Amino acid sequence: MFLVFIIGTAGSGKSALTAAFSEWLKMSKQDVAIVNLDPGALTLPYTPDIDARDYVSVERLMDEYGLGPNGALIMAADLLAEDVENISKEIEDLKSDIVLVDTPGQMELFAFRASGPYIASELTREPKAIVYLFDAVFSLNPLNYVSNLFLSAAVYNRFLLPQLHVLSKCDLLSEEDVNKIVDWSANPNALENAIEQKLEGTKRLLSRNMMKAIHQLGLKFLLIPASAKTNEGMVNLNMALERILTGGDKYTY
Repeated sequence: MFLVFIIGTAGSGKSALTAAFSEWLKMSKQDVAIVNLDPGALTLPYTPDIDARDYVSVERLMDEYGLGPNGALIMAADLLAEDVENISKEIEDLKSDIVLVDTPGQMELFAFRASGPYIASELTREPKAIVYLFDAVFSLNPLNYVSNLFLSAAVYNRFLLPQLHVLSKCDLLSEEDVNKIVDWSANPNALENAIEQKLEGTKRLLSRNMMKAIHQLGLKFLLIPASAKTNEGMVNLNMALERILTGGDKYTY
């Protein structure tokens, strides 16, 4: 069994990619299950096999403790950590070969609170990886791209798990723009040129220095373009995950 956490900023398409990738895996005759870790999700584009909402209710927490939506979400995320043993048992009982874990819409609830890395660490002892999403439309501006680069580095620092990077919702951009962003991820000089051309003043200075800091750390964030709408990139995403988790073999034998 392998666990794959789907992480990204709000609106980056985590749930949509989880749904599309799980369907793609099923069509490829792979044994896949889905865990929803977002207790605040109102609707989901898939039917989860395990659902955080069965463990904690955001509405009940709001009523019981007089909390607003954000306070209740924070409390729910922390309470979920107390049920990690039960959720782990549920996952193990599924006996699936690959488990996609859809994380909360607000990334900071999972990535930047103590409960998130704890849950990721304790959620079974099976091999794990992270898929971090770069929203394609947001990332088209080099300022936003570098900000996302820094966020993805922070996520890696929090979890220290093998991490893949997906340019999500790439069907919303032209092929030329998609290739440009992918080139930034592979070629620091191309990104630096874009920063010099598109930004000025403090934004240029900060973006250039942040980009160089990540590059000097030896961190590489090569992007895999993907679309939950057209299924573009699913083959490449799957191959990259297989290389990390199984050494290139399929999850289901």
